[in-house]
This record gives sequence, C-alpha cells and structure tokens, in this order.
Amino acid sequence: MGNEGHHHHHHHHQHDLQGRSLIFAVFINVVLTLVQLVGGLLSGSLALVADAVHNFSDAGSLAIAAFARRVAGLPASDRMTFGFGRAEILGALVNSTSLVVVGFYLLYESFERFFHPQPVEGMTVIWVAGVALIIDIITALLTLRSSKDSLNIRAVFVHNLSDAFASLLVMISGGLILWYQVYWVDLAASVLISLYILYHSFILIRECIAVLMQAVPDDISLNEVKTELKTIRSVIDVHHVHIWQLHERLRSLEAHLVIEAGDVQSMEQIKEKAKAILRDRFCITHSTLELELGSRSDCVDC
Repeated sequence: MGNEGHHHHHHHHQHDLQGRSLIFAVFINVVLTLVQLVGGLLSGSLALVADAVHNFSDAGSLAIAAFARRVAGLPASDRMTFGFGRAEILGALVNSTSLVVVGFYLLYESFERFFHPQPVEGMTVIWVAGVALIIDIITALLTLRSSKDSLNIRAVFVHNLSDAFASLLVMISGGLILWYQVYWVDLAASVLISLYILYHSFILIRECIAVLMQAVPDDISLNEVKTELKTIRSVIDVHHVHIWQLHERLRSLEAHLVIEAGDVQSMEQIKEKAKAILRDRFCITHSTLELELGSRSDCVDC
C-alpha cells in the first residue's frame, strides 16, 4: 500500500512539473510570435511571418496540450466510468488539425507573394530567426521527455521541431538574401515549411483517428494474439476478439475462449494464464475473457 501511495504521489509530482513546463513554453512562444511578426513586417520577409504564424499556433497547441493533460488526470466518475484519458487524444487531434490549417494558409500566402514580390531585409531576418531557433530548441527540449509516451505531447513536440526546422530555413534564406540578393529563397522556405507542417500533421491525425475509432494498435497482430492464447492447454478456440486502446496508456481486449468441457475445474487458472500472456507479450493490461465449453471435434480451425 505504501509503495502504491508513493508511486501515485510521484506520478502527480511529475505531472505538475510537465504542466509547469508547458505553461512556461506557452509564454515564451507568445513572446517569440510577437518578435517574429514585428521582424517579418519590418523586413518584408514572408518566411518570417510564416514562422510567426506557426509559432502562434504552437502557443495555442501548448495551451491545449496543458489543458488536455490536466483533464486526462481527473478521476473516473459514475458517468465517465472510463475516466478522462482520451482528453489527450482529443487535444492531439485539435492540435494536428490546426497545423493543417496553418500549413495550407502558409502555402496560399507563398503563392500570393510569388505574383506580388516584395524586397526582403536579410539581416533582420537572420537575427530574428536566430532568436527563434534558440527558443524553438528550448521548447522542444521541454516537451521531449513527455512526447515518448503521450500522443498529445508528441503533437506539441512536432510543432516545436517543425518550428526549429522552419527557423533554420528562414536563417539560411536570410543569409542568401543578404549576400546574394536571391529573394525567391524566402518563398521557397515558406513552401518547404508548409509542406513539412502538413506531412507531420497528417501522420498525427491518422494516429489520433486510429485510437478514437478503436483500431487494433499498430504493434499488435490480431491473429498472433489468437495463436498465443491457443497455446494454453485446454483452449480449443478463440473468437469474438476485440482489441483497442482506450488511450495511450491503456490497451483493452475482450475475447471468448472455448475450453474442453472436462477442464471446467481449471477455468480460473486458464483465465490467469491468458491474462498473463496478454499482459507480458502484448502489454494488454485490461482484458475481459468469457469462457465457453466445447470439444475439439466441434472446432473447425483447431
């Protein structure tokens, strides 16, 4: 009991730290957005304005992620019996969808500027993009650890990573404008940033939809699960198998196991073995198993 309480306290402490990191990241991204927007308007750089818009969406995505993480930590209730774990998936979906809107908007602006070119002040672009790159890296590092086990935070991390990539591109384009007066690279940088944003946002959206549509997790094969369960002595057949993720940290399964009629006394041991296989082999920690009696002569697939 003592260990469980300690673990619970540690989890909440870590949760609070991550929450504070997200709030700090929101603040520095809002400040950065204002700096980039002013720099972009003063220098005439669309790439810098594009990066500013992207950073503002980052601040929004960080705020959504922080809110979703807080909601996900709420306990289950009589009405919300599964708890609020999926709030993080919804947060990730909102963030990645907003990225799509940002990506298409920046593409539109790039093509608009292509037909109405404007001069760009290279030195301003380099300085502002350099500051942005440092802040983008700091923000990405703040979310790196949590991104490994949360789709919600991974969406934010991708935002930040794409920001760092964008800032680097903007710096390079600023240098080319300053030293070679090659103004078209500003537009090229904007298009590359947009395409990069769209690519990653579609990957994240696909992952979110898979969880919300209760798809079998990518690293699990339904047939492999059936085969492993059939290795248990007395299990003749496995059917009515459903595997899904309630959220990223909880995988669930329900299945019917057909056992030989003569092994009715061993039903609890069979269940325990099946649950151990699911837990250890497939990381499925929540399973509902129904046992049916049958005989091998009735089983077609055995």
